[in-house]
Amino acid sequence: MNRPLPRPTAETKPFWEGCASGVLRFQSCALCGTVQRIPRSLCAACQSDALAWHQSSGLGRVLSHTTVHRAPTPAFRGEVPYVIALIDMDEGFRLMANVADATAAPVGIGSRVQIGFREIDGVALPQAKVCP
Repeated sequence: MNRPLPRPTAETKPFWEGCASGVLRFQSCALCGTVQRIPRSLCAACQSDALAWHQSSGLGRVLSHTTVHRAPTPAFRGEVPYVIALIDMDEGFRLMANVADATAAPVGIGSRVQIGFREIDGVALPQAKVCP
């Protein structure tokens, strides 16, 4: 069984293109400045379509996390256990990502993380690493 991979939409395509280039991107409104927690076609605050993409520092803090001990599909059997974290990025958007080397550097709520990328089946996926 193949691993499920992201399917870019018109709203998320710039995000995934950035990932392929090793750049974490986020979206904000050029009119009111609101950072969009998730990419969208209209600003969540003012409904403007004047949305722009920016490069993130890649730094954030863990809001929540879970350790997966049982593979959700056969494609993940060789990966368990692994940690998934919900991360509040410094720029104000939110990202869900796997945490690299979570056994070597334990992750906790409030842990400072840096986002890098891991290529799987030709797709660059964001991956968090706990900062020392």
